[in-house]
Amino acid sequence: MREFREAVDARDHEAIDRLLADDVVFTSPVAFKPYHGRHITAAILRGVIRVMGDGFHYVREYSSADGRDHALMFETTIDGKALTGTDFIHVNDDGKIDDFMVMVRPLTAAQALAEAMGAQFERIGQEAAEAAARPSTVDTWRS
Repeated sequence: MREFREAVDARDHEAIDRLLADDVVFTSPVAFKPYHGRHITAAILRGVIRVMGDGFHYVREYSSADGRDHALMFETTIDGKALTGTDFIHVNDDGKIDDFMVMVRPLTAAQALAEAMGAQFERIGQEAAEAAARPSTVDTWRS
């Protein structure tokens, strides 16, 4: 998870996108249904970085013995409320993130996060649609 943490710390959206599997499933702490696919997940993560800003930082990391499951604990402040959360990440055989679940606490901070992300969601949807419409580097190379 070193590459992912470094990409997040650097706010390197392209590096984060490259680490996601095409079929990644993103489970939000504030949405009922998970999101499916790299484009929407990358757009959500860009929105999260915008909302959480420079105060976001990882404080702990736990990894399974086989290196495929990770828990990254983070802290930040949303609308003046201290938020603690954990990214639960699984990587596939290719080393790409194929499952990404976020949990946060306390409830008041989760509610502030939901409100802040709700304000981003039109932009997130637009970014995901634009990314899906562009040919990927692999597709361009094969042409």
